[in-house]
Amino acid sequence: MSNGPTVLFSVATFIGVLTVIVFIHELGHFLVGRWCGVKVDTFSIGFGKEIFGFNDKHGTRWRFALLPLGGYVKFSGDANPASLSDGSETPAPHSLHGRPLWQRAAVVAAGPAANFILAIVIFTGMYSIVGKPFLKPIASMVLAGSAAEKAGIVAGDIIVSVDNYKVVSFSDIPRLISDKSGVEVAVVVKRDGKEISLKATPKPRVVNDGMGGKVTIGLLGIQRSNKDGALVYNRKGPIEALGLGIYETWDVTARSLGYIKGMIVGEVSTKQLAGPLGIGKLTGNVAKQGFPNLLQLAALLSISIGLINLFPIPMLDGGHLMYYAIEAVRGKAMGQRAQEIGFMVGFAMVISFMVLATSNDLLFRFNIFGN
Repeated sequence: MSNGPTVLFSVATFIGVLTVIVFIHELGHFLVGRWCGVKVDTFSIGFGKEIFGFNDKHGTRWRFALLPLGGYVKFSGDANPASLSDGSETPAPHSLHGRPLWQRAAVVAAGPAANFILAIVIFTGMYSIVGKPFLKPIASMVLAGSAAEKAGIVAGDIIVSVDNYKVVSFSDIPRLISDKSGVEVAVVVKRDGKEISLKATPKPRVVNDGMGGKVTIGLLGIQRSNKDGALVYNRKGPIEALGLGIYETWDVTARSLGYIKGMIVGEVSTKQLAGPLGIGKLTGNVAKQGFPNLLQLAALLSISIGLINLFPIPMLDGGHLMYYAIEAVRGKAMGQRAQEIGFMVGFAMVISFMVLATSNDLLFRFNIFGN
């Protein structure tokens, strides 16, 4: 019998996590919109037919829809959930398109910002309550023929930094090395009290990705021993925990951008992209490991959603910000027809991305055509 999560459990957990993340994202748009005096017509969790909902005292319809994978806030004057203008020549003052440029930009940017803030809150809470896991980054054993051995790393070396990123615990090493398969990186070690700069090229290895598929990662080839000390969780004070939460969010964001750059230049395979099916399966697997691990995954997903929404693709928040930047330079908004064409192009790009990610799920994670 399989020890993995059931399909129902994975789906329920994924929908629950995604609903919270989407709610926070849309809440960012909503709160800043209200603060800027914009009338909000609809706050929807999910798409499609409404299951249930209610109207608040400001006339906003809060609705929960049939398809829970996403959500939106529709402001007055919007032609659709993507906040494309309804084409009015003179937008009403209480509509999003009738507000000053800086307010419109603030409303749009508030969604991704809320995702990053959510991640910071989760990391900060974890470091304050559970503690930050720490294991001394000592190379207790160097595997023969490994990248570490070829680089000159010896048993007993303390890994100080990898690719200019400071190493705090042993768990930082695989995290910093995994996406560097075949790519030379700088490694600084401390030996006999002196720091030594070395160069290592992580060797590739195909491993399970936790979602039923395979992924190629880079390995340095060092191991730790229990003699180095057990894994401990160091609780941090509120200020230090907040600083660590901000740093962790920034670090994940920077590494995600590095991964995206790697795909663009061909250093990283697009097969590693996961769609809703793969992420759902991963969420179920992580939930089985405990609530703290699920919270950490929620933070990572929140960062991903915030980052993706900042891409300069019409239909996404980043596309709107791109339009506003053009408006700031031109001194007037782009024409309605140009925005509609951009929206269609952006929609096609998003759908293509989703098809690619879902194909990866079916072909490489669920292996629908067999080996």
